[in-house]
Amino acid sequence: MHYLTKLNLYLKWFGFFKIPLVFFVNPKIIQLDDELIRVKIKLNRKTKNHLNSMYFGVLATGADITGGLLAMAIAQRKKQKISMAFKSVSGEFIKRPEHDVEFDCKDVQLIAAMLDESKLTGLRINKVIQIVATCPKKSLLEPVAKFALTLSIKHIP
Repeated sequence: MHYLTKLNLYLKWFGFFKIPLVFFVNPKIIQLDDELIRVKIKLNRKTKNHLNSMYFGVLATGADITGGLLAMAIAQRKKQKISMAFKSVSGEFIKRPEHDVEFDCKDVQLIAAMLDESKLTGLRINKVIQIVATCPKKSLLEPVAKFALTLSIKHIP
């Protein structure tokens, strides 16, 4: 089975059993490699607001999922167990997302360094990661929203 297919099945399971909102908005991982993760959420009746654009709560959920999945994927690749949470979030809503939204996080190296530091020191490490949301079918790579999330990671021996 293809790696992204397995991850998407895990994401669906995780949403259904652990975080129903994730299951409800039905995100899909469309890219995960050494440079970035890209997650897509479709604009539909469940995810749009009264202005026919993506509801800001869904945008925040997409940012959370994107950053969290990247941290989990890196930890899995490094064969490390972690405790992970987000300590803070800020968002800038630039324009209305009137089509499917893709969320990108390119902080692969930063998160990998956080994991190494936590394993070495035994401490919880907090760093800000960046998530950019775009509507590629509507406005190519022009951001519709930007998020800064403080990721908090602790290695579990």
